[in-house]
Amino acid sequence: MKKITDKLEELLEFGGTKRDILFLVISAVALLISIFDKELLPFDPAWVAIILCGIPIILEAVIGLVTEFDIKADVLVSLALIASVLIREDFAAGEVAFIMQLGGLLEELTVAKARAGIEKLVHLTPQTARVLTEAGEKTIPAEQVKVGDIFRVLPGETVPVDGVITSGQTSVNQAVMTGESLPVDKTVGEEVSSGTVNQFGAFEMKASKVGEDSSIQRMIRLVQSADAGKAKIVGLADRWATWIVVIALTAAALTWLISGEIIRAVTILVVFCPCALVLATPTAIMAAIGNATKHGFLVREGDALERLASVKKITFDKTGTLTYGTPKVVAVRSVLPEWKEGDIYGYCAAAEQLSEHPLGIAVVNCYRQEMKKELLSTGQFEMIPGRGVSCEVDTHTILAGNVDMLRENRINFPADVEKQTEEFLNQGCTMIYVAIDKSLAGYLALADTVRSESAEMIDKLTELGVEPVLLTGDHENAAAAIAGQLHIREVHASCLPEDKLNWISKYQQKQEKVCMIGDGINDAPALKKADVGIAMGGVGSDIAVDAADIALVDDEVKELPHLIALSKRMMITIKCNLSFSMGLNFLAIVLAITGILNPVVGALVHNAGSIVVIINSALLLNNCASHSRYFSDELEAQIFCKKYKREFYWT
Repeated sequence: MKKITDKLEELLEFGGTKRDILFLVISAVALLISIFDKELLPFDPAWVAIILCGIPIILEAVIGLVTEFDIKADVLVSLALIASVLIREDFAAGEVAFIMQLGGLLEELTVAKARAGIEKLVHLTPQTARVLTEAGEKTIPAEQVKVGDIFRVLPGETVPVDGVITSGQTSVNQAVMTGESLPVDKTVGEEVSSGTVNQFGAFEMKASKVGEDSSIQRMIRLVQSADAGKAKIVGLADRWATWIVVIALTAAALTWLISGEIIRAVTILVVFCPCALVLATPTAIMAAIGNATKHGFLVREGDALERLASVKKITFDKTGTLTYGTPKVVAVRSVLPEWKEGDIYGYCAAAEQLSEHPLGIAVVNCYRQEMKKELLSTGQFEMIPGRGVSCEVDTHTILAGNVDMLRENRINFPADVEKQTEEFLNQGCTMIYVAIDKSLAGYLALADTVRSESAEMIDKLTELGVEPVLLTGDHENAAAAIAGQLHIREVHASCLPEDKLNWISKYQQKQEKVCMIGDGINDAPALKKADVGIAMGGVGSDIAVDAADIALVDDEVKELPHLIALSKRMMITIKCNLSFSMGLNFLAIVLAITGILNPVVGALVHNAGSIVVIINSALLLNNCASHSRYFSDELEAQIFCKKYKREFYWT
């Protein structure tokens, strides 16, 4: 039996969408001929639609009943088809079959359009890599590249795996990861991600993440797990559909027995088909997933959007989420009149250029970006663990480090300087003190900088009725400083992973739905525990991304309000679809029982409802409601929606 059903399933899948379109066109022509000229053929042309569109429906129903005893809409449709044929309502049977297949095709196309923006990532997977060996350059399949391999990337080629540039400089198009069309300059020591495209110069790089660990493969795994079929509300619709089949059969039988008119019973079977009900949820979810993809989100499960719609609190990690996650020089001060601030900055950067400490690297990078100068040459460099660095620059002895380094070298630390630096420390800054020839000459203040879009994003979330909460492992001063800038009223600092987990549990115990947004390994437990976990896909760790329900590919946190608003809009759409479907079915059943509707008209009414549901769901693909409420005026919102070809809403 299994072999027979497998063969039938292969037969039904043969030709795919192209076959379905061809059969629908032929069936439509046949039904038109049946209406206007039945004498053209020796048989009713409606039979063409019954065979081409109806037989697949009946076969699917039989397969479902035999293999899993799956009582769904196709069972009821099959009964309606057979009953219509038995009472010689051939046109009604052909019409039911045609419209049912048309509705199924529209659903398929809607889902395909919604997933198109996600699945195109799969086709961006690099196929080969130019690995450099002792014997020379060798082209091998990308999946065979190993960590530590050195390979070359030519202009126009896609980077096969993640790695670090060892030779050359270029510009890389990172649109696949960030959504930005402008290329980014890359040079020696900088990281490049798989799937990005080398624009100009050739370069050599060392592989750091290969195979399934590479950025592009990680994104593809998320894509492949994006399945609306797992949503709880979908299962609910399926259960309703099963019960409706039973109720429909009972109603049809009773109507036949009481009225004695079998045509009324057949009409009930036709209009009672729960197709619109079944289509109501998955089409809306997949359309919403497609919309989210356009805004940089990869949704692993449709269920996540359902849960997100009811979220009351959204908890944020600080570093790498609300901030850029990299320290930057925010202030340079001189404490001796003979040394200018530019001198202090230059000497400190020169001293740190050989340092491997993150703060030292940050000073060097910031100096190069801000001052646009070459670093001074150094000599007698020494790195002192836990203290700082020492070296010779322009015949001067330079010390750059913390307070402990000053004290150990018996360098005076004036009280007024201590008071000045205390202000920076209270703001969560980290200090680097610079001594020149055994005298404190100045200092640098470094801090993690807030993302430019974070403040506006927090305000928009508050407008949507979601309360932001800061959960960070940073100390209280730094946490309070960041929270003050972002208008976050609830802050919990010095949080270990288990602390974040406990705070989320406390909210959930109060029946508050929680969304967690993080990027690091330490956020993984909280991401898993939260009702919805959103990971920063660009800067986030693999563990964090795997633990989350949704990944923000380009790290553009400004899009979070759109996702929240989209989830709420999706639930409204689903509820409207379900209400409309149930209401239409109820009305049609009453009309069928009273004899007002015949099978032909009943089929039109019922299946028109399915099409309306699909079209309503498809509107979510370009929904712009979450943006319009944040524009300064209606004209600005209209211009935005027109530019990006989105639906316009103004509230």
